[in-house]
Amino acid sequence: MCIHQLNLLAASNSLPITNFLGKQHPIEAHHLSSICDIMEKAMVNGDTCIIRCILVVFQVVFKFFFSPQTERNRDIVRRSGLLLWQLLMAPRDQICSEIQKEVCLAISSGLNILYPGEAEINNLLKLVLTEGENRNSGLSQLRDVILTNLAEQLQNNRFGSEDDDHYRLNDELLHYILKIVVRESCVLITKCQTVSKDDFQRLLSTVPAASSCLRYLMAVQNHLLSNTVLIKPDENDDSDSSLQGETLKVQELKTSILSLATQILTGCDEVLEMLQQVTTALINSDISDREQRLKGLEQITKATMLGHLLPVLLTSLMHPNLQTLTMADALMPQLVQLVLYTSQTALLLKTQSPAFSELNSSPSGASEQKGKLLPDERMLEEKEEPGFLTGLKIPAPWAAGKTVETVHPVRDNYKFKETVHIPGARCLYLRFDNRCSSQYDYDKLVIYAGHNTNSRKVAEYGGNTLGYGSRSVLGTGWPKDLVKVEGDTVTFSFEMRSGREHNTPDKAMWGFACTVRAQESSEDVSGGLPFLVDLALGLSVLACSMLRILYNGPEITKDEETCQELLRSKLLQRCQWQVEANGVISPALTPSPSPLPLTIDEDREFTYPSDVLVPPVGHYFDLPRIRLPPGIMIKLREISGRARPQFRPSIK
Repeated sequence: MCIHQLNLLAASNSLPITNFLGKQHPIEAHHLSSICDIMEKAMVNGDTCIIRCILVVFQVVFKFFFSPQTERNRDIVRRSGLLLWQLLMAPRDQICSEIQKEVCLAISSGLNILYPGEAEINNLLKLVLTEGENRNSGLSQLRDVILTNLAEQLQNNRFGSEDDDHYRLNDELLHYILKIVVRESCVLITKCQTVSKDDFQRLLSTVPAASSCLRYLMAVQNHLLSNTVLIKPDENDDSDSSLQGETLKVQELKTSILSLATQILTGCDEVLEMLQQVTTALINSDISDREQRLKGLEQITKATMLGHLLPVLLTSLMHPNLQTLTMADALMPQLVQLVLYTSQTALLLKTQSPAFSELNSSPSGASEQKGKLLPDERMLEEKEEPGFLTGLKIPAPWAAGKTVETVHPVRDNYKFKETVHIPGARCLYLRFDNRCSSQYDYDKLVIYAGHNTNSRKVAEYGGNTLGYGSRSVLGTGWPKDLVKVEGDTVTFSFEMRSGREHNTPDKAMWGFACTVRAQESSEDVSGGLPFLVDLALGLSVLACSMLRILYNGPEITKDEETCQELLRSKLLQRCQWQVEANGVISPALTPSPSPLPLTIDEDREFTYPSDVLVPPVGHYFDLPRIRLPPGIMIKLREISGRARPQFRPSIK
């Protein structure tokens, strides 16, 4: 096992042994052929110890010491691949799990050598993804090893690099991986209903653990989203080719994210549907540990793609780089469906909570009847309930407050300045620590209601009552009660102007500490929302954001910004437009009936009368002429290059 330990050490790029092994000369073909001879003999004799050792040797050789450049080397590689595949596909009763694991590690280490072409690797991955669960356990184990290695490599790789296409699989393979993840998530949720009580407790102790397929999807998603959020153009290269390359890279990233997000949301839709079915079945069941299973269902759900993929995706889609009309138009239908599923399931779970039962209990025992819901009556019951947010405390980040404090104790010539801003607050409440003190009253803290010291002064405090320094305080001293500051911003400015005297203790130069809150009374900070409630709120926020993008429509182009004055001109406002068969808008060739006046006053803004939408029946009016000011006419003639016609008197 010394060779195995050597292989594990060599896997780390930070160790010197990696560089040492990388500089060694490639192994010759006849040496690898001898290794294959030893492997064949050990397989015939059933010597598991030698088989395991040779498998570890394969891992080291494939990783560092072999390059299939010649035809003879390629023949040896094919022979090695056949031996490894023969061990992988052997029946479970003929091969131990340790050997099967080493086979998978050997194939994964020599993946690019055993399968040199992209098509060959894709065929191998397609085989292990589609047949891994059915044909042989070795295929599923090989799938897990390969995807785990690819996920680790992808996390350290930047989008657009040379190895990006190697680590990031094509859309077809991603679709197969996503199908496996959806199936695993549905099976995991179903176990909450089907397994025994002891097995359910064991299940809770193993989650949330992500499978290899789920880990790879997480790596792909994080890889694409992080590069989209963090991608920045090269500031040192402002050439057109560089800008065009960056634009193409961003567009490629957004296209990949849209494709992946669509598939993930579709898979989450299926998992949420299964979650709703299992929740309803548990509510209607008579099993003894029904309450424990409903509580554990949320923990199990976090172990699925709903917990590992969806929250990260929702948060990233709120980034300005991904708030596009194309993204909103494609994802909006799926987001609406997910909002419905999560809110309905969250309400089902909420109806089973003890607090909700006490709130809605009745002497006649009607609450017991509401505990069981038939699928056809579920929607009716939801309409009658207050909602899944009723009685829940939304976590407020500002409830805990912001603490502002100096060093303790303060030192000579110490200066401190900090601004606290809580958006949306009407006023701020300041509570000072009872240990606040300074040596002299001119070593003071000044509070301003604004972003800087030029704002309105609220109050100032300094000194101490401990019998040291000034032996006095400014005004009434450091406040014992709340200090109210109007507005959403407050600035603290403290300066230690005196030098510390030899007999002044630390407690007389403690400085200050203050907690800033937006509420008058300190609230209990919530530990968080239930997972499905939090998920429903996140989906709702993203759906509203996407809806706003759809409502606003396409962004204003540079050409439209340039032509703003022209588009607001009264000349175009009087133009009659018609829509062609192909959707193109063009000026009408014939005047339309219009009740508008024949002339327009240039000194006031023109507005259409209210009855313009109902043209009169009868004869047509001539289009009115707009008398442009002389200055505009002069500019138009200069642009067109046409001089004003000169009228000469005729000579008789």
